[in-house]
Parts: sequence; structure tokens; C-alpha cells
Amino acid sequence: MPTSTWFRLDVAKRNRVLHAAMREFGENGYSTGSLNTIAREAGIAKGSLFQYFTDKLEFFAYVCDETSRRIREEMERRIAAIDLDQPVDEWLFDAFCEWTEYMADHPLERGVTAATNFELDNNVRAVVRDTANQHYLQVIHPVLELWKERGDIRPDADLDILASLLLMTLPFLALAPYYDGLDPVLDMRGRTPEQQRPIIRRLIAGITPLFVAAKEDD
Repeated sequence: MPTSTWFRLDVAKRNRVLHAAMREFGENGYSTGSLNTIAREAGIAKGSLFQYFTDKLEFFAYVCDETSRRIREEMERRIAAIDLDQPVDEWLFDAFCEWTEYMADHPLERGVTAATNFELDNNVRAVVRDTANQHYLQVIHPVLELWKERGDIRPDADLDILASLLLMTLPFLALAPYYDGLDPVLDMRGRTPEQQRPIIRRLIAGITPLFVAAKEDD
């Protein structure tokens, strides 16, 4: 948690600090990002950051948490508009497409997502990945529970395995089109959201037979 001094700042200054941190970490990573650059772009003294946060790890966690919250809240809004009564594979297709379109339109949030997944420092990575994963799971778990209750997925399906699969798939879809070396198989690098759609179809067709309940013949 930030210190009480942080919450006494006016909203505009807090937003400047967060925006500068998202840009710096998104471009250079958490542990290798420059606090001097963040302070300069936010128009504050570097020492002020440690009046707002007790240490760098707390600052990293806060930036990750705020970014992840923004992403989750927007995706929850988009997901709410998707028809939940359609088959699981169609719902996943719509949700994955919304996800890739969001990431295409939000380079700052995409950069922080990359920094969170690519961080090399083990201590920092543990903190930011744990923070981001909690936001992913707040969306993933309820959907999986609903599908299981409705019989849309097999009764013997392991929800923990499915959650893990989605935790791996979502960052891949978010980042593979924008960063070299992440996708040697499906060739998503450089593709627009529209061009990604057939690949998303193929990906879903490959994974849903692992857990989707067989449809009964009419």
C-alpha cells in the first residue's frame, strides 16, 4: 500500500506519476527502469517517490496493480456484453478478440503487461506477476465455475488446469503480435487484431476439445 502522503496528493499529480511509470516500465522493465526519468516526467523530485512508497518493490506492485485493475475493469465491461448463452468456443472467440483489440488500442497497458511477464529480477517478478495474476483470476474463475455448473464443460474437467491454461494464453495473445520471438509456430507477429482472428479460431479449436462437454445429438 502507498503511504498516506500519496493519497493526499491531488489526483492529477498521482495520474502523472502513474502515467510516467507505466511508460518507463513498459519500455525498460521494472528493475531496469529509471526512477529519475519517472520523477522528471511527472514533475516531482525523485526523493518524493519514497515519501509515497516505502520502497521500489511497493512502487512496482502499485503500478502493476493499477494497470491490471484498469485492464480488468475494461475487460469486464466488454465481457458483460458478450452472449454467455452461446457455446463455449464461440464465447471464448469473442472474449479473446475483445482482449486482442484492447491490447492493440492500449500500448501503455500492453507495455506494462510485457514488463510484468518479461521481468528478469526474480524478486520483482514474483511480486508483479502475483499482483497481475490475481486480476486475471478474478475474471477467469467465475466464468469457469459458471460453465461447469451449466454443464458446458465436462464434469471431470480440472478447473485449476483450465485456469492455468488461460493464464498462459492471455499474455501470449496480448504480446505475441508486438514482440519478437514469442510465437515461432502461429506467426502472430505484426498481425492486426483482424488478422489475428483466424489464428484465434484455430487456437480455440485446438484447446476446447480438451474440456468442453460433448454435445448431445438431437
